[in-house]
Amino acid sequence: QVQLVESGGGLVQPGGSLRLSCAASGRRSNIYDMGWYRQGPGKQRELVAAITSGGNTRYEDSVKGRFTISRDNAKNTVSLQMNSLRPEDTAVYYCYGDPWGDGHFSWGQGTQVTVSS
Repeated sequence: QVQLVESGGGLVQPGGSLRLSCAASGRRSNIYDMGWYRQGPGKQRELVAAITSGGNTRYEDSVKGRFTISRDNAKNTVSLQMNSLRPEDTAVYYCYGDPWGDGHFSWGQGTQVTVSS
């Protein structure tokens, strides 16, 4: 299994920036797919951004051009740089790891991001 620990998050004004980081540890040293989901108030959890160990990325449409996902395979970390934040980005953000790319996710504990003036 994979253990995931997130850092970052907090309160930011609209138009501001935040950076989320997630560190993975455990039996699996090379995690195929890592990324971030979020769950806003009264909403379903949705994929925000993901990146494979080969560097292939995918983004939810509303964050394209504003968010950038990156990872360090040697350190087993994944980061999400969030710029031009909007109130609708307010959510709990969850890091996930899918070691084999088969949909068996491990999850972090979640970190709150609040965008408000």
